[in-house]
Amino acid sequence: QVQWVESGGGLVQPGGSLRLSCAASGSIFSILAMGWYRQAPGKERELVATITSGGSTTYADSVKGRFTISRDNAKNTMYLQMNSLKPEDTAVYYCNAGVVTTERLGRRYWGQGTQVTVSS
Repeated sequence: QVQWVESGGGLVQPGGSLRLSCAASGSIFSILAMGWYRQAPGKERELVATITSGGSTTYADSVKGRFTISRDNAKNTMYLQMNSLKPEDTAVYYCNAGVVTTERLGRRYWGQGTQVTVSS
């Protein structure tokens, strides 16, 4: 079994910053590509950023230059540093990752989600 814990969401004023974390524990052999998604009320879930096991990153156009995705492979943890936040960034943010377990089984996991609200 693999467990995921997301943290770091909250209420912030426009222009502010937040740092999200997504930590995995359990029967992990390796974690492959990871990513952050978000879903705003009434909208479909959308991809925000991705990072490979080697550290290569991609970003949605809407967050380029403001958000930074990173990971600490030793801690099985991924981060999303969000700066210059805008009201349109308000959403539930989910982490997603491909994991190979100690039983050499592969599957994708979703975190439980953390709410980010940008409002004055």
